[in-house]
Amino acid sequence: MEAAVELMEPNELTAKKLKLDDDQDVMKTSSEASNENDDDDDEMIGNEDDAFDYDDEDDDYMFDQAEDDDDHYAKMQAHFDNFDDIPTGVEASFSWLNDVPSVKSTEESQHDHHQLLKQPACKSNNDIASSSSSSVLSNVASTSEAKKEDATEDEVMKKFENFKSFDIVDDFSDHHYTYSGFQEQQPPRKWTKKIHDEWRMLQDLPNTIFVRAYERRMDLLRAVIVGPAGTPYHDGLFVFDIHFPPTYPDTPPLVHYHSGGLRINPNLYNSGKVCLSLLNTWTGRGTEKWIPNKSTMLQVLVSIQALILNDKPFFNEPGYERYTGAAGKQKSKEYNENTFILSLKTMIYTLRRPPKHFEDLVAGHFRSRAHVILSACRAYMEGVEVGSMVDGTTTSDSVNNGSNTFKTSVGRMINGLVSNFSKYGATDCDQYCVGS
Repeated sequence: MEAAVELMEPNELTAKKLKLDDDQDVMKTSSEASNENDDDDDEMIGNEDDAFDYDDEDDDYMFDQAEDDDDHYAKMQAHFDNFDDIPTGVEASFSWLNDVPSVKSTEESQHDHHQLLKQPACKSNNDIASSSSSSVLSNVASTSEAKKEDATEDEVMKKFENFKSFDIVDDFSDHHYTYSGFQEQQPPRKWTKKIHDEWRMLQDLPNTIFVRAYERRMDLLRAVIVGPAGTPYHDGLFVFDIHFPPTYPDTPPLVHYHSGGLRINPNLYNSGKVCLSLLNTWTGRGTEKWIPNKSTMLQVLVSIQALILNDKPFFNEPGYERYTGAAGKQKSKEYNENTFILSLKTMIYTLRRPPKHFEDLVAGHFRSRAHVILSACRAYMEGVEVGSMVDGTTTSDSVNNGSNTFKTSVGRMINGLVSNFSKYGATDCDQYCVGS
């Protein structure tokens, strides 16, 4: 395993911002710690048949002339009376006012009369008024609906743009480690101070890592990490639940990955186990392992993003460093192709089950990145190397053609992605659809 990422000293923050007080009341925790059964015998590459059900959801419009002026006026007024429900300020269009009757000769009038006899019976005045009224109201409703939709889209993106990288929330009910902790015992003062320090450091997160801490459960954290560009994980969102045990910081935190049943990396098991030397869940030497009072939670998160979600995860598997040259490159390419498919499935899984307190992040992220993701899918189907698409631009001249199985798998995923992205407000995604 590679060495853990070294971090710079964090900036000090005000106690008011973090609501920190070393004399604050003791937090309360729940009952017994949950036991996590790690499946160390999982296959390196995830089995698509065992993954969650991601079914594509492609489940995814004559006026009869009066004999005298009084009758003419009365009938016209009747038309207007039918428009009582038109909103104030709306300009109505009346078909019977489009053409003003002109003075015609007797011959012309007789000709028109014979022509009218050949036509179907005209609609009654009430029918005409009703039709015009429906048309006007339909246009008004359509305009109103469009404005509401635009306002909703603006609100979604506004929430996304203002989404904090670190924040403190209340509800921890869906957290993996909800039933772990001090079991209503008062945590040591030293432990509480250390957690306060961790919160301060997490204020300096990279812009691709987001964390939520819990006011009433200081031992819990939830993190969402954006898959790095240039890797088969690009543009994905990966969710981790963290628990600071009573022995922290003498021992490292516990970290659980929300896999959705997918094995997307040799270090991320479908059981949720995170294999990392910094967590003491993998072998390591020196600074690669957890060092009490020196190693930090921020270091763990950055290490997961940089060392686990990397561009060649195939070589994370112990012993696979022996694959060199053309053989190693081919196996790494095949693993990246399979991993990208699993990453797409993880996107759909996350869209359908957004983690609590991260709903605005999920909605805005995939709306803003939908076209980039779909463009990459089409490029990979045309033979571009997986991971070489960044913001719609190919960063490598390498075209490996890819396997037919991979291209077929990506094609099957695209329509499902389009359907789910569109539900979250992404527009013009249909252009990427693959014909059935």
